Amino acid sequence: MNDLIIKKVSNEDEIPYDLLFLADPSIEIINEYVYRGECFIAYINNDIVGAYVLIKTRPFTLELVNIAVKESFQCKGIGSKLIYSAIDFAKKENAKVLQVGTGNSSIYQLGLYQKCGFRIVGVDKDFFRKHYKEKIVENGIECIDMIRLSIDL
Repeated sequence: MNDLIIKKVSNEDEIPYDLLFLADPSIEIINEYVYRGECFIAYINNDIVGAYVLIKTRPFTLELVNIAVKESFQCKGIGSKLIYSAIDFAKKENAKVLQVGTGNSSIYQLGLYQKCGFRIVGVDKDFFRKHYKEKIVENGIECIDMIRLSIDL
């Protein structure tokens, strides 16, 4: 994927909601973070193939709150390139820590984050039951808890 280009979104019209919905089914929650964070889009040959959103949570700390790859481009290394792009951006912003949270049922994502150097640091019990109206099921497992991961930069 040498032709992958990642650019920061410069205006609201560019926000790739269709992709962000792959990682988060709640428009209310997406809108809560996308407008206070930085959104990045990945392109291959001018086609949007991925996106991620970073927000500042505390001094010297950023959180990767959404990362998504178009289904037809998944399992091709784009997700890890997006994660490494987020790490590079966080370092340029002088962050000391980059965090991410994912569902207990997100088995592939948990593996990917750990392969990219993140470590599990905690669990937000019942997060998805408290914050989402609809039940989320992935890999035959109900998504109930948020697994929190972090990497020191």
